[in-house]
Amino acid sequence: MTSLTQEQAASRERTLLIALLVSVPGPLLTGIAAATSLSTTQVADFVRRSAELVALFLSWWVFRQLQRNAALQEAEQTRLERAAGLSVAGAMAFSGAVMIILALSRLSAFEPGGNVIPGLTIASLGVVANGLFWRRYANLTREQYSPVIAAQQHLYRAKASVDLTVVIALAAVAIAPAHPATPYIDILGSLAVAGYLLWSGLRTAQPQLAAPR
Repeated sequence: MTSLTQEQAASRERTLLIALLVSVPGPLLTGIAAATSLSTTQVADFVRRSAELVALFLSWWVFRQLQRNAALQEAEQTRLERAAGLSVAGAMAFSGAVMIILALSRLSAFEPGGNVIPGLTIASLGVVANGLFWRRYANLTREQYSPVIAAQQHLYRAKASVDLTVVIALAAVAIAPAHPATPYIDILGSLAVAGYLLWSGLRTAQPQLAAPR
């Protein structure tokens, strides 16, 4: 693990904690929003945010342990960094797989409807918030590389991209729920999100799996 100054470590830990706290209400709010609509994309978004919250907590905890225990052996540091990276990758891949199953199971005889405005609002705010965190983690990674922070950069790039896709899908449901193309836009939105999450998860996991144990 590359050594960080005390100021750099404190800045990174603070960013990880803020990102975690900002994400805590996400699954609850998205779950409530999903319960008030029939959108496949919105249900899939709830699954995605729940898995990501677990990964965010693990990443913050691992980074905190690494900074609080400077005497850890290099092998133990590497193991913790790998665990954080794989938790992020696993959250993205798991979310993508669940979303594909959900979308395909509802491919026939599905008509979107209900109130998607809460979910659309949450996703719109997510585009802004996740985009800012993506930029923040990218700057921190350029400043000095850390495997935990680099994994967060990949995660938040995926989160921002996924939220944008969710906004498009839910906007179609909100604007024209009865249009013949709307069910396909909603389900294709879920599949697009799922595909991107799977790709991002595999890409994030690759260096962790390839690293010497």
